[in-house]
Amino acid sequence: MSGARTYTLIKKAVVTEKASDDTAKRNAYHFRVPTNATKVEIREAIERLFEVQVTSVNTLTVHGKVRRRGYTAGRKSDWKKAMVTVAEGQTIDIF
Repeated sequence: MSGARTYTLIKKAVVTEKASDDTAKRNAYHFRVPTNATKVEIREAIERLFEVQVTSVNTLTVHGKVRRRGYTAGRKSDWKKAMVTVAEGQTIDIF
């Protein structure tokens, strides 16, 4: 993977109550990634950026909601979420 792709692959951390619980329970962190990102690319990017050992990567596509503004109906974009589990004893400082 090229160095430029590493820095554009991880868009931002998803900080929600569910993500915080996941971090506490199974040492997993949630990130927003491009929809065309693969699990292997995500693993390599996390390991390079945060210098941790990744044990597993789970991904899912979050479908955009339908929104209305007056008579006009629109749709928010779909996006991909990656849940990255790191090795026991390692942490990622995302706050």
